[in-house]
Amino acid sequence: MSSNTSSEMQEPSIDTDKLSYEIFSILESKFLFGYDDHQKLWIPKPISPASEPKLEPLVAQPGDENSLSAIKNQRGKICILTIDSGGMRGILCGKALAYLEHALKSKSGNPNARIADFFDVAAGSGVGGIFTAMLFATRDNNRPIFTAEETWRFLADNGKRIYRSGSSKNSGILKKILKNGKTVSNSTGLEKAMKEVFAADGRSLTLKDTLKPVLIPCYDLSSRAPFLFSRADALETDSFDFPLWEVCRATSAEPGLFEPFLMRSIDGQTRCVAVDGGLAMSNPTTAAITHVLHNKQEFPFVIGVEDLLVLSLGTGQLLEVSYEYQQVKNWRVKDWAKPMARISGDGSADSVDQAVAMAFGQCRSTNYVRIQANGSSLGRCSPNLDSDPSTSNVQMLIEIAEEMLKQKNVESVLFGGKRIGEQSNFEKLDWFAGELVQEHQRRSCRIAPTVAFKQATPKTN
Repeated sequence: MSSNTSSEMQEPSIDTDKLSYEIFSILESKFLFGYDDHQKLWIPKPISPASEPKLEPLVAQPGDENSLSAIKNQRGKICILTIDSGGMRGILCGKALAYLEHALKSKSGNPNARIADFFDVAAGSGVGGIFTAMLFATRDNNRPIFTAEETWRFLADNGKRIYRSGSSKNSGILKKILKNGKTVSNSTGLEKAMKEVFAADGRSLTLKDTLKPVLIPCYDLSSRAPFLFSRADALETDSFDFPLWEVCRATSAEPGLFEPFLMRSIDGQTRCVAVDGGLAMSNPTTAAITHVLHNKQEFPFVIGVEDLLVLSLGTGQLLEVSYEYQQVKNWRVKDWAKPMARISGDGSADSVDQAVAMAFGQCRSTNYVRIQANGSSLGRCSPNLDSDPSTSNVQMLIEIAEEMLKQKNVESVLFGGKRIGEQSNFEKLDWFAGELVQEHQRRSCRIAPTVAFKQATPKTN
């Protein structure tokens, strides 16, 4: 056997690569974090710059809260943002996002801080999907295009372009609008607005042009199943990459307001007849959590919900038109269409909130926060609240959003229904911003990366 071969087979000296030794110790211990027996967990001692590194492990002892806390800090938390569907009610989510981004700038000391800098995964349905794409889309693979403030302002400023039927007193929801002798569908304004938002240097941005994993659902009529647009899938193959403007058009295609949208992937291999993402999942929080728990390639150290930090933004429980028995008992199918859609969407969102809160409650975690309006003192809203882009409705929604942030946070309680929390939504968002900043500061001190995001593969000739 040659001396070179003999040298290659020798065990590496610890002195030559102490960092590699520590990393392999972690991998050898089932990624350090997989042990059920906390007594056998090894935690590297912090290295002092003034002394030589010591390789002796710190062993977690039963009841040693400091050791267990150190283990969790090494594992880190995956930060998730989810945004509900809700049409014009999305203004409430946008205002909450704007306040959160302001708090992140203040707590991090970075005036250029953005939502995308602190969240690892984002999911949104309907208008929530549009906001998600706006916050994470990039033209330079470095910085997001839009600020959080621009999300709700976009909806307020472009509502009349998007919801044409809501601004026309003489046209029904299912009718067309005539313009210059041509028939223009209700979808035209939405499509134009989306194309303008997600364009760059003469091309349309795609799912690959996002900074972090994003999830945006629609319902595919051709397969009669939910379809989830995913950055992770898009990076794997062009068969799951779609233009962002089409993704947003698809997730916003509420039946009765917009036509279904026929779309194909970048390579033409995947076809989808899309309608509203809110029909599939009006509250996409479970989709985001499931994506993280089952995506070991990008989130290798996640075990359960205790490793997550989740902010869910809802579109509010608001007083609108109430219905009496004598009024509804003779309703026909067409009369039930709009109330049924609203009941289904809001009921589904609340059920998801309750289920997620129960999951976090089981592990005694406080790392799930749900923000949404709990009614309003401003009186009844428009019966077409979600699709009314009028100045008066927009102004009312802005005022409701400001009131929502001052309200006490509404929380789901394990086996206890709902309760009013001690903190306001302002205070909860401030607390959450602090947790986000702290988590991302800790990441620079960890041995192994908390996340390992997929990157687009350069195309070969």
